[in-house]
Amino acid sequence: MSGAGKWGCLLLPVWFGLLVGPLLFSDSGRAASSSPAISTANEQRLSPQGLAELRAVVAAGELSDLTWPDFAHYTTEVSEFYDSLSGTLAWIKGNKPTPQALAMIKLLEDAESRGLRPEDYDGSRWESRLAGFGKAVTLPESDLVRFDVALTVSTMRYVSDLHLGRVNPALFHFRFDVAPGTLDLSEFLRREVVGAADVGAVMSAVDPPFPTYHRTLEALDRYLDLARKDSGEPLPVPRKTVEPGDIYPGVPRLARLLALLGDLGQKGSIPASQTTYSGALVEAVKHFQERHGLQADGRLGVRTLRELNVPLSRRVTQIELTLERWRWMPHSFQAPPIIVNIPEFRLRAVDDKYRWVLSMKVVVGKAYRHKTPVFASAIRSVTFRPYWSVPFQIQKDELVPLFEKDPNYLSQHSYEVVDAQQSLITDTSVSPEVMDQLRAGILFVRQRPGPDNALGLVRFDFPNPFDVYMHGTPATELFSRSRRDFSHGCIRVEDPVALAQWVLRDMPQWDSERIRAAMDGSETLRVEISRPTPVLIVYGTVVVTEDGDVQFFDDIYRYDAELERALAQHHPD
Repeated sequence: MSGAGKWGCLLLPVWFGLLVGPLLFSDSGRAASSSPAISTANEQRLSPQGLAELRAVVAAGELSDLTWPDFAHYTTEVSEFYDSLSGTLAWIKGNKPTPQALAMIKLLEDAESRGLRPEDYDGSRWESRLAGFGKAVTLPESDLVRFDVALTVSTMRYVSDLHLGRVNPALFHFRFDVAPGTLDLSEFLRREVVGAADVGAVMSAVDPPFPTYHRTLEALDRYLDLARKDSGEPLPVPRKTVEPGDIYPGVPRLARLLALLGDLGQKGSIPASQTTYSGALVEAVKHFQERHGLQADGRLGVRTLRELNVPLSRRVTQIELTLERWRWMPHSFQAPPIIVNIPEFRLRAVDDKYRWVLSMKVVVGKAYRHKTPVFASAIRSVTFRPYWSVPFQIQKDELVPLFEKDPNYLSQHSYEVVDAQQSLITDTSVSPEVMDQLRAGILFVRQRPGPDNALGLVRFDFPNPFDVYMHGTPATELFSRSRRDFSHGCIRVEDPVALAQWVLRDMPQWDSERIRAAMDGSETLRVEISRPTPVLIVYGTVVVTEDGDVQFFDDIYRYDAELERALAQHHPD
């Protein structure tokens, strides 16, 4: 079977088998349907001429009727699909579009509600195509063939985009492997879509399974509506921060906007003539600030007013970009995952139904030099009282100059110089010869375990090519900041004890008391995990909480901007 368009085979997760039923393989190796045969009543059987035209269009991989005529990446899938229909059309019976065709067309026309572009699936062309059926008793067979192929190609593109996303995450150096389990597009359309009792339900099952994704879809619907309703009038930005109790001419507009967004509840109605910034409006601003990653102080400073003045159409775009990234995620896991969202500076663990069961602040990599990478892995061990083996670049650029400046810096900060076998060279002073070998990467620096160790007292180990892990930190004061990109790329966690308890939950002997004892002990201790815990390091500037709050965060690494440019240049394969 051929791969679907884009960057490879359309991968559907293991759980999808529960929807479509098992795949049975015939002697020829092709997937055979275990589903009941599609009804052949009024089937649209092609004449030899019609069949020849169908085969010619498919073989060419191009249909001029489409907004994007070239469908070469789908030719094998489309060919398999029509071969399986034995000379009939899929979407037309009795010279009319089937109910399933009409339902599918509505989904394509409404692709905006899923964060996709309707024109990628001929959204504006379906109305005139359908009108053609009403103008003639019977359309020419050539028109029926072209209509059918157009709908097949558009549906395949839609399914692929809905499930995998529109662009390849590898373009942005994001490392995600979609869960194993493949389903051929041609088989999926033939067995599950063209004869479906509820096409919408079948297509919804193609979505990522995460509740957060579905809440984000609901937020998209809401913000599309809000963007249509809002006037877009900007709030005035005074020279000084507006404090509660100050006169502010933007109060009427501020009240209207916060009421529209839901931050100003029904009990907080503000008279249209009011110009004093006070009372319920201050509380509404605090809620808005909380939703936008700002310090919730109720003051109208430059950052708060900047966020208030972001057009709601821009918020729609943020939501669409976040939905795209959700589609890149693995769709199934061997165990409930831990998810770190970089722009939100937050870690969450979920249960087997993807409900949030643990949440804490994190510190991530600096925006301009040490970005935390985006990837998936699994925690395989927890190390208590870890050594910190200093990465060579930090050793060369940051520590060696400090050793040169202060001969006692090594011993004062619990560093030691070791060779490649981790044998101690010195932990007191650094000679010129040792300094040269440190610069050359022949010798290395590590920090001894203890409360002042840069990794804190716990490290969570997961294999990855970036040498990144999660760990505690002695610099706990950074968790009080609203923006927390301060690390060299690793992820510092606010509550390492709670995280260790979650990761070791299948090992009941590791309760909080024993975890604290290991942290306060005298030896480095590595605990292998009986069931590795998946970890997703993700990048989403929109999060919808379980209670429905829609939260927006700064695009700190400018990844939204990159993705937006890529999507603007993208067209379907």
